[in-house]
Amino acid sequence: MTLIDGKAVSEKLRGELKADVAAFIEKTGIKPGLAVVLVGDDPASKVYVRNKRRGCRECGMYSEVIELPADTTQAALLQLILDLNTRTDIHGILVQEPTPRQIDNTAVINAIDPRKDVDAFHPMNVGRIMTGNFDFLPCTPAGVMELLDAYNIPIAGKECVVVGRSNIVGKPQAMLLLHRHGTVTICHSKTVGLAEVTRRADILVAAVGKPGLITGDMVKEGAAVIDVGMNRIIGNDGREHLTGDVDFESVSQKAAYLTPVPGGVGPMTITMLLRNTLTAAKKSL
Repeated sequence: MTLIDGKAVSEKLRGELKADVAAFIEKTGIKPGLAVVLVGDDPASKVYVRNKRRGCRECGMYSEVIELPADTTQAALLQLILDLNTRTDIHGILVQEPTPRQIDNTAVINAIDPRKDVDAFHPMNVGRIMTGNFDFLPCTPAGVMELLDAYNIPIAGKECVVVGRSNIVGKPQAMLLLHRHGTVTICHSKTVGLAEVTRRADILVAAVGKPGLITGDMVKEGAAVIDVGMNRIIGNDGREHLTGDVDFESVSQKAAYLTPVPGGVGPMTITMLLRNTLTAAKKSL
C-alpha cells in the first residue's frame, strides 16, 4: 500500500507557486492579496485563519485578516464584503465558516464578487464548474485531484465513488472526476447498500464527516482511497485527536493508495486557496 503524502505534494506545489507569485509581482508590480474575514472566536477557525495567513506570507502574497465580534450583524458583514469587492489590493475574499447564527451564509457567498470568490462557492462559479469553463475550483476537491495526479492514479474510465454530497466537497468533487472522464457515483445518508457501491470503486473519496465510516470490507482490492474527513474526537487518553472518515488500519490492508489524516488532503486545501488567489490577481488585469 502506498501512502499518499499530501504534505510533500503541497510543499512542492507551494515552491512552484512562490516562484509564480514572484514572477507576477516582478512583471506587474502587483502583489496578490487575500482577505479573510473571521466572525466570532471559534478556536478551530482561528487556527485555519492563522494557517492561511502563514501560507500567504510563505508564497509572497499580501494577507489581511479581519476579525469581527460574534454579535456582528448581517448588514455590517455584507457592507464589509462590498467594501472589499472594490479594493484593488484585494484579489481574493473568503468568510471563514462556521459563522454565528444570525449570519446567512448564502447571502454572504452571493455578496462576494465572483471574480474574488477564491473558495469558488458563488453560484456563478458553481455553474462554471458544472460546464467545465471555470477560473476557480473549490479548494479541497482541487487538492484531491492534484494528489491523484501526483501519484499517477488514472481517472479516465475508472469507477469513482464519492461518499458525501455537500456543496463544498462532495458535489464539486464528483464534477471534477466526471470532467476527467471518470464514471461517477455519489452516495449519501439515504444510499441503500452503501458497501455494495463503495466496493465497486477504483477511486473512493470519503467526505461525510463520520469517523471510521469506511472500513476495509467496503473497499475494493487495489483501490485508491482518499479520506477528506477531518473529525475531532476524544481518544482513550482524554486528548483531542484528528481522524478521518476512513478506518485507516482495516482499509490499508485492501487499498493500493490511501491518504492519512492528518497529512493527506488537509495540507492541499490552503495551497489550492493560494493558487486561486494568484489566478484572481492575474484575472484582475
